[in-house]
Amino acid sequence: MVAVIHASGSLRSALNYNERKVREGAADFLDAGYYLQNPQKLNFQNKLSRLASRNALNPRVKVNTLHISLNFAPDEKLSSQQLKAIAGSYLAKIGFEKQPYLLYEHRDSGHPHVHLITSSIRADGSAIRLHNLGKNQSEKARKELESEFGLVRAQDQNQGAYQLKPANLTVAEYGKSQTKKAIRDVLQGVLHQYKFCSLPELNAVLSQYNVTAERGTEGSRIYKKQGLVYRLLDRDGQKIGVPVKASDFHFKPTLKSLNGRFAANEPERLKYRPRLKNLIDLTLLNRRHSLESLSESLKKQGVQMLVRRSEQGLVYGLTYVDLRTQCVFNGSALGKAYSAKAILERCTDSPSKTRNTKVFDPDLQQSSHPKAAGQRNFTTGSKDLERVLSQSHQGQDKLLYDLFSPEFGSENVPWQLAKTRRKKRKKVNR
Repeated sequence: MVAVIHASGSLRSALNYNERKVREGAADFLDAGYYLQNPQKLNFQNKLSRLASRNALNPRVKVNTLHISLNFAPDEKLSSQQLKAIAGSYLAKIGFEKQPYLLYEHRDSGHPHVHLITSSIRADGSAIRLHNLGKNQSEKARKELESEFGLVRAQDQNQGAYQLKPANLTVAEYGKSQTKKAIRDVLQGVLHQYKFCSLPELNAVLSQYNVTAERGTEGSRIYKKQGLVYRLLDRDGQKIGVPVKASDFHFKPTLKSLNGRFAANEPERLKYRPRLKNLIDLTLLNRRHSLESLSESLKKQGVQMLVRRSEQGLVYGLTYVDLRTQCVFNGSALGKAYSAKAILERCTDSPSKTRNTKVFDPDLQQSSHPKAAGQRNFTTGSKDLERVLSQSHQGQDKLLYDLFSPEFGSENVPWQLAKTRRKKRKKVNR
């Protein structure tokens, strides 16, 4: 089982989304927990007013609505009663026991899943803490429910069944409703899975699934109002179909919301940056690459390198999508040595030029020139290394070369290890 939680301040949007699915025949209304009426006799206003009145008990809390989806393995056949039991138990385990909720079963994807709508405001007006709810309480509840109900464990499920697929472009011409669904499915998956820190980085991932986000041209009304729209792309990367405003989606992927996500993602992806830098460096180390061959080599190692070109065909930017850590970095976010200009220069350099790189050597004695201290030219060392390699077995060459060759990088010392010098206090003559 996989649980996806969206917190928002728009109860009506979440309810409208599920009710529209029911009208379209893509969902069924299953249950209304802690409502005073028979669930099957509730109309739209009845469903809305119960949760709205609960939210009104604490007007200071703006994010007061939870829209949760519980997703099951494609081959699992669960009855309505089982789905009700799982949903009720899940809410109790994450701290939402006795909270009113609405339950819908959806049939609009390749696997069984339900949607839950509930309030984070208790009957006494206090608010349920939502911070790290998905990471802590939800993860624990998921594992317990998998054991209690005999569900397929998330880690055992066929990942291909839940893998994002490019949006189905054949539906784009049929109108806004189908376009919106195609964009929504991709957008929800990308926002939940990937760590990115800017709109271009988000678009680097979305473009892999035929979707893009745009703010409009500078000076336009949508740009001035901090608006954002999402569009489908064809196989050539050209925009097609009807643009959909971010505010039209129930989970509100607006620019304001994304900016908060950008800030939260920065420390999360920081720990994966050295891995990606080392992978790029080692790929460039042993052979001469063109930009295209570098992209292919990285792709085999689980990294998509997206090249941004101007209308004249000139390369002006690179974005790296690490599919293993699900982190996205613009070249500049990794460092100057990984920008478009630097990578192009490194691609044109031969391996012999690369081996002349100056790097920090802590064992080097102090030079007479203060700026030269801590640095050393590896030209001589590289020649000795080549002689050793030529005498080695062919299978050992790459290992020795990787171990003893200097690494690329514009920084001699990682910033985490660098120490700032203490300022000397001025002596006061007394």
